[in-house]
Amino acid sequence: MNVRFGVIGTGAIGREHIKRISQTLAGAEVVAVTDVNQAAAQQAIENFNLDANVYPDDKALIAAKDVDAILVSSWGPAHEESVLAGIEAGKYIFCEKPLATTAEGARRIVDAEMKYGKRLVQVGFMRRYDHGYVKLKEAIDANEIGEPLMIRCAHRNPTVPETYSTDMAITDTLIHEIDVLHWLVDDDYASVQVMYPRKTKHALSHLRDPQIVMIETKGGISITAEIFVNCQYGYDIQCEVIGEEGIVKLPEFSNIVTRKSGKLSQDILMDWKDRFLDAYDAEIQDFIDSIRKNGAPQGPTSWDGYVASVTAAACVKAQESGVTEPIELDERPAFYEEGARKNEVSA
Repeated sequence: MNVRFGVIGTGAIGREHIKRISQTLAGAEVVAVTDVNQAAAQQAIENFNLDANVYPDDKALIAAKDVDAILVSSWGPAHEESVLAGIEAGKYIFCEKPLATTAEGARRIVDAEMKYGKRLVQVGFMRRYDHGYVKLKEAIDANEIGEPLMIRCAHRNPTVPETYSTDMAITDTLIHEIDVLHWLVDDDYASVQVMYPRKTKHALSHLRDPQIVMIETKGGISITAEIFVNCQYGYDIQCEVIGEEGIVKLPEFSNIVTRKSGKLSQDILMDWKDRFLDAYDAEIQDFIDSIRKNGAPQGPTSWDGYVASVTAAACVKAQESGVTEPIELDERPAFYEEGARKNEVSA
């Protein structure tokens, strides 16, 4: 039987997920949608030729008897309320990041899910499903490079809109590195410091860009993450893990190589959606398959969402203070230990 989705939020990412569920993936269908802009919700149904109902709000959609799972792709500050309502109703939930806009909100979701007594929530950290990151994880877990000592990574965008602010470099951009690096080395974060190199002329006056974020894990791994969101040349994701006996590095995105006019060249992507298209497909398919086969999602957990929220809050504080800030996490509950072990995803 198909997993019947209700989609909360029909903006850009919501429409992308509706398209992949209805046209690309197997074992699921979209039967309900809602959006604060009801016209946009109706338009989504018509655009994708769905046999689905439009609901006036998230609560009505969650209460619908023909909805098995909800996909939360609304405005970030609305996520917490929708996820908590979904847990209370016993519905499976795929929530785009952020799980909540505060660490306290993420913890409320963790506590609600534990009280319910069953894993219901998966957070949309798609990089864990990217083929390159999966290969990095396999190499690290197989001890191919010995114990990891350092990680160097970069998150570069060609440009960002005027609404992009300095703190969004953490909460909207680095948040993916925060999650995937924690997953790669299975080591909690201990502290963070943020530095600002010389500012690029391409950044608007209100934005400090680029930024260097330096994180240390409890096990002593040193992470240096560059965020450069006006780099101009393309969308470029880099990650290198240096171990005691070797180095593993994220592969370049596959593209043709051209020999012409005395030059050897390869195109660089400009759009983040193209870079992680396959990973987006894989994460939703895994969510569907896990529900159908195991009765619970197996991907990134509410606890992972909490870890990301706490870490992001400390990074923003370090942006403002200019000094090293502690990252203080609660101890991971036993409820999520099994999920952590099972969360070895593959693209």
